Amino acid sequence: MFYSVNAGALGAVANEGLTQSLREPTSSLVSEEFRASDSSWIGTSGRARTVPYNTNTLSESDVPTSIMQFPNLSQFEGEIGWAPGYSSFQAFVTAMRILEGDPATRNWLQGMQDLNVQEYPDEFAVSQAVADGELRMGFANHYYIQRVLAGRPNAPIATAFTQNDAGSVFNVAGAARLNASNRADLADLFVRHLLSSEAQEYFAIRTFEYPLVEGVDPIGRLPPISELDVPNLDLSKLSDLGATFDLMQEVGVLT
Repeated sequence: MFYSVNAGALGAVANEGLTQSLREPTSSLVSEEFRASDSSWIGTSGRARTVPYNTNTLSESDVPTSIMQFPNLSQFEGEIGWAPGYSSFQAFVTAMRILEGDPATRNWLQGMQDLNVQEYPDEFAVSQAVADGELRMGFANHYYIQRVLAGRPNAPIATAFTQNDAGSVFNVAGAARLNASNRADLADLFVRHLLSSEAQEYFAIRTFEYPLVEGVDPIGRLPPISELDVPNLDLSKLSDLGATFDLMQEVGVLT
């Protein structure tokens, strides 16, 4: 098996011809938007892109509903955080390239740098900095906010969502069956276990991710998947990571 926290990585492995399709009784456990069309990989839990914000200094209405508006927030210069070396952020930039095009994505990255965006090693650190008042807002997967609140229930941090753009992409962790394996039955059984109610409840309760099977609800102060305003995006296309790295290096976001 190949197990990843990013649909882009799953798609990259499938694009190299290293996977074999999961069987229909397994792949049909998840809605088609959360798996490859050829069943070469399947999502096992979900993560929404969000904007954590400090509730002591901002209200939800202060957070733009368009991700492309963030470089224009001159009033928050030096008070927004990101983690460009983190895989989920890179998947987010890949989604922006797909939805907005490379020139607009380059302008966005440069605009955020001009705004003196603060860099952190990962998105949990971004969320902690928001809760600590170091930042007024940032970019992170939804569950990092929930993890902060799990340890500090009264922390001044809340979750905002952009609408129908790269800032609201719903990505998945998932699994693929490698064609080098001679244990196809066991591989399918493992994936079916990851999609069982028991495992889905574990993802929801212990890691605060979104369950992907019906009948298991997300934990925390989160809307259900059906209420998220996510863009129409084939998650398999997030495998185009090479061009994202090149672009991020070109503008100096990555070295």
